[in-house]
Order: sequence, then C-alpha cells, then structure tokens
Amino acid sequence: MPVKSNREYRSFDAVNFQRVEDETKPYTVRGYYTTFNQPYYLMDDWDGNPIYEVVDGSAFAGCDMSDVIFQYDHGGDVMARSKNGSLSLSFDEHGGICEAYLGGSQRGRDLYEAITNGLVDQMSFGFTIANDGVDWDEETRTSRITSISKLFDVSAVSIPANPNTEIHARSYLDGVIEERRMQREALQRAEQEKAKARRAKAAAALELVRLR
Repeated sequence: MPVKSNREYRSFDAVNFQRVEDETKPYTVRGYYTTFNQPYYLMDDWDGNPIYEVVDGSAFAGCDMSDVIFQYDHGGDVMARSKNGSLSLSFDEHGGICEAYLGGSQRGRDLYEAITNGLVDQMSFGFTIANDGVDWDEETRTSRITSISKLFDVSAVSIPANPNTEIHARSYLDGVIEERRMQREALQRAEQEKAKARRAKAAAALELVRLR
C-alpha cells in the first residue's frame, strides 16, 4: 500500500466496522481504527525476540486532528474528510472510532458495498508520534505510544500491514537502536575527554617539574 516515509502506520481488526442503517446517509460506515491499552505483537528484533506495542488511552490528547481523511489502503483516493463533515472521529474506552459517509464518490460507494458484503473488514491509521511520545518497557519488551502529534488518515484495508515487513513499523525500533548507539558514543567521547584531560594535567605537572 502507498505510504509516506515520515508517518507511522498500524492496522487493526475493525471490530464493529459495519454499515450504519441511516436512510438519510445510506452510505455510512463505522469502525475502530485503533484500540487502547491492548498490547499486540509488532515485530521481532534483529535477534529474533518479539516486540510488542500498545496505544495508550491518552495518546490522542493534544493530537492535531484538524483535517483527517478516509481512504482505502492509504491509496490517496479521498472518500471522506473531517473538514467537510463526511468523516467524524470520536473515542471510547475501547479505542478510536470513525464514522464515514462514503456516498460522495463512486469509489466510496463501491467500498461501502465491499464493507457491507464483508470483503473489507479491517482498518489502519496513519500518524506521527510526538517527541518523547513512546515509553519502552524492557521487561515486557513493549513500546507504549503515549502521545500522537498528528493523525493524517484512517483507512479501510484489504490486508493489514505485516509488522514484520512493513518498514514504517520498524521505525521505532530503528530509533531505539540509534538512540542507544548515540548514547554509547557519547559515553565513549566523555571517557576520551576525561582521559585527554588527565593526560594534559599529567603533562603540565611534568613540565613544572622540568622547569624546577
């Protein structure tokens, strides 16, 4: 599915992703595009150890949701939009809910039929994580998303992204590895600076002895 390199993508079973019986808006669907506080397997690390992820119930506090679009497979074909009122977003204790009117285009109406017939029954969402928006629990090997800065889109998906092969799902792990590498290098530089200072101090002391 088309994705952008600066965004994260996660896919979920769309529990309650269903047609909404509404005579005034017959092409309306509703679903959960994410769940809260329910850890799920994300991927294996480079040593083959499983890594899990969970979205915190408060992760969307302060999130920019000013213009969110509804797509199919993140394909760029806009079928509903919060800005024009055809997409509404809300939350409950289970997760993030979307309700979309798909009657504004032929492709939207076709997707509605596919959802109605059970051909499409899962969802995904595209987002960016805020700075310091992830907590890592080494004991459970779980990353908890605590703060999402921007929600770009919610999408019905034919096949959910495989977290083992979806490169965008690897971005957090890569960040952890890079952060640890940078920390090691910073410690090494600090030790080198200390050793350099000790050598300079010893050389200065030796020079004083020679001058005497």
